[in-house]
Amino acid sequence: MAVKELTVLVACSLIACATSDEFFTSTDKISQLFGEEKFLLATFSLYIDAEEEIVKRMKRDLLLLQLGTYLDPVDPEEIKDPVAALKLLIRLRAEWLSIEEYTQKSLYKDNVYQILLEYAQIPQIEDLEGAALGLISLQELYKLYPHNITKETSLNADEAYIVGLIAFRQNKFQHAFLWFLYSLDRLTEYSAITEKELLRYLSDSAYHFGSLPVAMYFGQRLLNLDPTNDEVKVLLNLYRLLRFQRTSNPDIFTLNTQSSKYETLCRGEIDERTSKRQRALSCRYSTGGGNPRLMYAPVKEEVEWDEPRIIRYHDIISDREIEILKNISRPLLSRSETKGGVSKIRTSQSVFLKDDNTVVARVNQRIADITGLSMKSAEGLHVQNYGIGGKYEPHYDEWDDENGRIATFLIYMSDVEIGGSTVFPKVGVSLKPKQGSAVFWYNLRKNGNVDLNTEHAGCPVFRGNKWVANKWIHEFGQEFRRPCSLSYSE
Repeated sequence: MAVKELTVLVACSLIACATSDEFFTSTDKISQLFGEEKFLLATFSLYIDAEEEIVKRMKRDLLLLQLGTYLDPVDPEEIKDPVAALKLLIRLRAEWLSIEEYTQKSLYKDNVYQILLEYAQIPQIEDLEGAALGLISLQELYKLYPHNITKETSLNADEAYIVGLIAFRQNKFQHAFLWFLYSLDRLTEYSAITEKELLRYLSDSAYHFGSLPVAMYFGQRLLNLDPTNDEVKVLLNLYRLLRFQRTSNPDIFTLNTQSSKYETLCRGEIDERTSKRQRALSCRYSTGGGNPRLMYAPVKEEVEWDEPRIIRYHDIISDREIEILKNISRPLLSRSETKGGVSKIRTSQSVFLKDDNTVVARVNQRIADITGLSMKSAEGLHVQNYGIGGKYEPHYDEWDDENGRIATFLIYMSDVEIGGSTVFPKVGVSLKPKQGSAVFWYNLRKNGNVDLNTEHAGCPVFRGNKWVANKWIHEFGQEFRRPCSLSYSE
């Protein structure tokens, strides 16, 4: 009320001021300033009342926001759970929008807090979309329903609706339907989303998926709630006509169980390494072909696969070195790219580190000692951190350049509780991340051709915080370290 009164008085004052802007040439005008003084003091009093009213509202909402945080706390350790991470993003964005709305009502000309909000690191709508799609990609790969993926951390009706809406916009209609159904089951009187809205989306999702009987069922439920809805009546008539024309009726309630080799490997369902073949593989202490630096401190070498030859080195980087590399990388991380730029097939953030840091230089030297390869034309140490459902779908590291990536040295800087394995779909091998270890393989054969069996992928991270560091080693400089061959088979 005080704000409205203040607005009226200010408007009247501006009109009065427009009639004259000079006083010293008229004594009568000067005497009228006594009345103006009373007006200014009254206006100032209303201004204070208005500010106090806004502050009271902000304090009330702050208490509500703090209460929500208290009732639904998020442990930083739980961010390893993709659902908990999504909940935090949704909550922070909602809090930010609420705070921004109130700070914009401030009567101050220069609102310092509003300026701070403009520079604050607040989740944007793109973050919510990316997180929801990451969650859906986990469902697709691991064949999970909403109630499966929310066992440890549940979503309320509004949060589930957001996931469903993003899935719907991405034409993932089955997952959209299942999330809308999950939301409907958790609907309360305090939910922002309504039953009518959910029933409409359930009907639309089922229709787009091709399940017309289900679309008709939820459409009829919506019509029962809102008998005057002519649009729903038209849609129901359309669904009835289409139902007689369609021969198939896909089951929207049951997820498709068909999977690629990549997906089954990521789920740990297959591994081509038989006991007979594994017995031929070996473990040993390696000196990198007689490298002086490794004579008194050989590395633990384990052959994970023979063709292509994939070797794991254990305990090649300390926990302290890992933390230093993480701390260097954190402020520099940005969205990882493929050869074609930013892509949905690769969801992580990364940075190339220069050799001017002691730890980075030491790690690079260690890689050179272990592999026996020259680092002169190698790329910088590439540190990556994966996000919600973070992955890198099947790809080759070799980009068919003149100075191609002859080999890859992949360091695991963290364990991953579920998911996040490095898999080779062509040969059926899955390697689980183990902090402090690294895996190494050649992308090119000795004849210079790409080894097609080195197609690999980083599986989606289901639970955990995955950190890795890549070292891509190039051909130039390896002429005498790994001689070329004219043989087609080598």
